[in-house]
Amino acid sequence: MVELIKQGVYLINGNEIRTDATGLPTPDEARENTITYGILRSHDVDGSKGKKMRIRFDAMMSHDITYVGIIQTARASGLEKFPLPYAMTNCHNSLCAVGGTINEDDHVFGLSAAKKYGGIYVPANQAVIHQFAREAMVKCGNMILGSDSHTRYGSLGNMGVGEGGGELVKQLLRNTWDINAPEVVLVWLEGAPRKGVGPHDVAISLVKATFESGFVKNKVLEFAGPGVKNLPIDFRNGIDIMTTETTCLSSIWVTDDEVKHHYEIHKRPEDFKVLQPGEVAYYDSMIKIDLSTQECMIALPYHPSNAFTIHELQANPVEILRKVEEDTKKRFGDKVQCDLVDKVMKDGKVQADQGIIAGCSGGTYDNLSAAASIMRGKSIGNDYFTMSAYPQSVPVYMAAVRQRIVEELLETGTIIKPAFCGPCFGAGDVPSNNGLSIRHTTRNFPNREGSKPGQGQISLVALMDARSIAATAANGGVITAATDVDYTDDHKPYEYDAKIYERRVYYGFGKAEADVELRYGPNIKDWPKMYAMEDNMLLELAAVIHDSVTTTDELIPSGETSSYRSNPLKLSEFALSRRVPEYVGLSKRIQEQDHERRDGKCPQHVLDALAKVGASADNTSFGSCVFAHKPGDGSAREQAASCQKVLGGDANICYEYATKRYRSNCINWGIVPFTIAPDVEFNYNPGDMVFVPGIREAIISGKEEIDAKVIAADGVHDLHLFFQNLTQDERTILAEGCLMNFYASQKK
Repeated sequence: MVELIKQGVYLINGNEIRTDATGLPTPDEARENTITYGILRSHDVDGSKGKKMRIRFDAMMSHDITYVGIIQTARASGLEKFPLPYAMTNCHNSLCAVGGTINEDDHVFGLSAAKKYGGIYVPANQAVIHQFAREAMVKCGNMILGSDSHTRYGSLGNMGVGEGGGELVKQLLRNTWDINAPEVVLVWLEGAPRKGVGPHDVAISLVKATFESGFVKNKVLEFAGPGVKNLPIDFRNGIDIMTTETTCLSSIWVTDDEVKHHYEIHKRPEDFKVLQPGEVAYYDSMIKIDLSTQECMIALPYHPSNAFTIHELQANPVEILRKVEEDTKKRFGDKVQCDLVDKVMKDGKVQADQGIIAGCSGGTYDNLSAAASIMRGKSIGNDYFTMSAYPQSVPVYMAAVRQRIVEELLETGTIIKPAFCGPCFGAGDVPSNNGLSIRHTTRNFPNREGSKPGQGQISLVALMDARSIAATAANGGVITAATDVDYTDDHKPYEYDAKIYERRVYYGFGKAEADVELRYGPNIKDWPKMYAMEDNMLLELAAVIHDSVTTTDELIPSGETSSYRSNPLKLSEFALSRRVPEYVGLSKRIQEQDHERRDGKCPQHVLDALAKVGASADNTSFGSCVFAHKPGDGSAREQAASCQKVLGGDANICYEYATKRYRSNCINWGIVPFTIAPDVEFNYNPGDMVFVPGIREAIISGKEEIDAKVIAADGVHDLHLFFQNLTQDERTILAEGCLMNFYASQKK
């Protein structure tokens, strides 16, 4: 289904692939002829064709667990008005039933900010963030920056990038997104998918093939090939949105009449243009996907890459599910009891407890249409299996109503809910303990569905395409591949109706009203004081994690915690709470001791540690540190880093960062992103300390590595740290203590 080709290839006239470079331009010359470089170079403010790029975007997107912090940070840094279209949707906190008024207080703040600074405000449940972008914000050849990791609109000719809030603040203050000129990977599509195969099947196969090896990490995926024309827009969107899970930087597709039709039905034909590679384009590697051989897939806990064909699961369910139980045991020990093998019935079939079709990947018109067709005239039954579907926008909901799709789904026992991202991050439809939920959503990370291991809870999510979820629901919850059922989808194609947006969305770009007062609720708090970097750094390890990957959901859990994202101190109480529960208490103790040091009352054990390395407390900061093998996979949420900073975190140490966006978040919050060599064994424990002498000078002067000392129970040990590939601005941000301090220093 998916073949990885590691060597570089040339694409000639958009249809011939060659590996022989005889008579062809150099790779560097021909890479400029990719769609990717055509778009990136046109947005690079330097206007050069160098190895560094400084990008300004055409528009931005945020939702209601990120925009308050972004605006608060930008306001503290001198924001006067939004210099580019900035849409704020309300699709994450709209159903979080905790904390009284705090969710709606955030929404009111967002509308007041849109009025004051000239923004676009989409009220709660009107649309999930990425569907609103598809319907109202994208343009061929443009670039959109979003404070959500799934900011991907390449299938519509618009490059999307998901980053932490600090990068959006930079754009609001007319700064740039700085990157190394990326490698480009050609994703070559051939054939056509069989009936019953959906976009999530292709996407899951792509993630399975690329994630673990890092084949496309921080690269741009460029989709082309004869198979593209065989995919409807919703199918392309469904694949594209999931490219985030490969850890690629962004994505872009060739455009054709299908894309042109998208812009025509959305009453924006002028925003379409043909995007094709140049006559000779070079790609650093290639992925070949034969759509005709694609099977229905299931991605088991705890990652979209832990994938099998549904037929493989049906043939060997006990062994496959037993491995998930073993993985759960490794992750959580005796905190929970996972009984996934109990889902295998006497006849060898696997029984699910819940089906969900939702969010930016699942709740599309085509997915709902196919699901309704598969389930037409059937019932999900009156046993333990339940099912919900969330149309991804009101226009999609209205079209599904008019085509009787909603009626057909309701008749089966499926519950229809409003546009909301909650099931994707644990704020809605949390399964029962030991429940198995099959979902057409983007992620199935540990506890992302909302369970709390600290309270003895565990539930599990498997990702499947909406078609196979519908086939499973029609079979009473017995996991079934949609290619194994017969159905006819005779609903009409999607017809977009903009009336609800025209009536409910606030379009304020270019209409800033400076005299409008921001509306604050009692939970919306300013950021606490952040200190500049001192000459030396003493770090105490507050968490040591040896998992192969640590997700942002583990660094700062999603779900009901999202309601507190406008309150930095309150939210920080949840940092690592579902992975290292003792982290918050340790970090607070370290932070309090640093406050004592700043008051001239340095704790004795800190003085003793400094004495072992011949250092003084007068010019040495004392902060907490997290060690993890590969942190930051998943969400773009900056709170994964800001919560560490609020608790006094000064640095992270790891072998590598899972994503650029998490590393950028650390930098923007003044957390030094240290790495160590892959052959170094990090056998230290919470409570051990790391002394980094001369770190401020090393950062400012442009050095990329430094010798440090580990002060452990068995003595003092050498440790060599790296902090490579930092721009001059990033070095200054680290030295100043965070992005806000950086901007404040510029105003002096």
